[in-house]
Order: sequence, then structure tokens, then C-alpha cells
Amino acid sequence: ELAYTLADGFGYVELGLSRGMDVDTFAPGLSFFFDAHLDFFEEIAKFRAARRIWARWMKETYGAKTDKAQWLRFHTQTAGVSLTAQQPYNNVVRTAVEALSAVLGGTNSLHTNALDETLALPSEQAAEIALRTQQVLMEETGVANVADPLGGSWYVEQLTDRIEADAEKIFEQIRERGTRAHPDGQHPIGPMTSGILRGIEDGWFTGEIAESAFRYQQSLEKGDKRVVGVNVHHGSVTGDLEILRVSHEVERDQVSELAGRKGGRDDARVGAALDAMLAAARDGSNMIAPMLDAVRAEATLGEICGVLREEWGTYTEPPGF
Repeated sequence: ELAYTLADGFGYVELGLSRGMDVDTFAPGLSFFFDAHLDFFEEIAKFRAARRIWARWMKETYGAKTDKAQWLRFHTQTAGVSLTAQQPYNNVVRTAVEALSAVLGGTNSLHTNALDETLALPSEQAAEIALRTQQVLMEETGVANVADPLGGSWYVEQLTDRIEADAEKIFEQIRERGTRAHPDGQHPIGPMTSGILRGIEDGWFTGEIAESAFRYQQSLEKGDKRVVGVNVHHGSVTGDLEILRVSHEVERDQVSELAGRKGGRDDARVGAALDAMLAAARDGSNMIAPMLDAVRAEATLGEICGVLREEWGTYTEPPGF
């Protein structure tokens, strides 16, 4: 997770540099999204390693000079994959532990999952508990009052060093894939970017992620990975959870509202904006301005994606190996 996420970020930096952009100007606008899982200290170390790696690479590899260009800004969401349908009230505890690890690891913003998200969209009560989890951490615990509160812990520091070293090995694997894609040593968009694109095209990332999921499932089924309410501590006095059920009337209302918006907009303006988007897609121009023009003309998300799909097709994930 750490290596793939940061490598992707390095790829964007290389693409910006290849377009002649100033790294100290655009890097402060980059941000990241991590999950917080249940191995408490490992997650804290993961976030600490992420901040160290990003700062070092931005300074030493990409020439960033300002502090802002070297800061890692990241959002964290508690791990949906850790939630269980069995004994769902246990998910409140899981989410609290994961949220705490994110805060101790230095996250800039946080999303806490609701206890019932494995079963349905969150109920209002479940969403409130998720929100209150953050608020208790913020208002009552004092954990947000100090930066890097576990810095100096021999265990956390050792974990941080190990995770950072492991991530660097994966970066090298990715860069090597880029080198094989360009054996002449010429990387027009950067060695990390070349390696990322090669890994996507040949299914390497897909295969690595699938293999990780397979190992996790094996450990769960063998009992090596213990999950309360799933393969240990099955007994419970809790009854069935009342989940949110969305009425079909909501769908009908949305369809009606969309039809009304389409009926009241200027179709010629929409068509011209979408044509400008298509032209930008074809000649490699900056897509942001024409896309915003299409939004202002009230083109729908489906229509905007349809124009890009018309030009670029649909990505199909290759099978892993």
C-alpha cells in the first residue's frame, strides 16, 4: 500500500516535470489517500515512513527546495476491509483503533467508517457514532496536541525504518520495470512513471495485490489471522442489526431531477463544451479548463466520461500472473 501509493505520486511529479512545471509550485497541491488497518503500531510506522520517504525523494530526487513541496499531505480512511458482517458492533472498536493510529501517524484529515457498512449504506445512528468517534479522539484524548507523539519509541522507530526500507525495494522493482521498457535508458516521462505504466499494462500490480489478498484469506481460514466474531469468539447476545433500506422513490426522484436539468439547459452550449473536451483529449492539451466549462454548461458526469471513453476507450484490468 505504502510503496504503490507513493510511487504513483512520484509518477505524477515526473509527469509534471516532463511538462516543464516547477516542482516547488505544483507539489504543494498534491495529496494522498491511505487506509488505516488494525495492526496498530505498524500503521503508525507506515504513516511516519510515508512522510519521511516523500520528503526525501522530493528533495533529493526531484529537486524540491521549499518545505511545502516536501510535506506529505494525506487523508486517511479506516479500513473497510477490516469491518465484519458478523457481530457488527465490534466494528466500532475496530474503527476507533484505526482512527487513533492515523492520528498518531500524522494524518491531515480522517474518515471513520460506520459499523454497518458491510451490510448497507450507513444508518443515521451508525454515521453519528462514526463521527463521534473522531470527535472523542479530538476533544477528549489530547492525541492531536503534539506532532509525532511516538517518535523516539525504539519499537516504532524500528518499524518505521523497516517499512521504509521495504518500500524502497519495491520502488526499485518498479523503476526496473521502467528500465526494461526503455532499455536505451531514455525515459521521456521518468523512470518511475514508465515502470508504473508497464506494471499496469502487464498486470504486475494486479497480480501482486491479488496474491496479497490470497495470502490474507489463507491465513484467515487456517486461523493464523484471528478475527473476533468470525473465526474466534463467536458467541454473542446481540440480535440482528437494523440497517438502512433505501426506497425506490429515491431513484425515481433522482431520474426526474436529472431529466428536469437536461430539459432546462442550453444543449448547444453543452455540445460545444463536450466537443472542446474531445479536442483537448486528442491533442494532449490541458483537460482541466474544458472539463470545467462542460460542468458549468451542466453536462452530466456520464456525458463527460462518455466523451473521454469515445476517445480513449475503456480500461480493462489485465489478469494477474
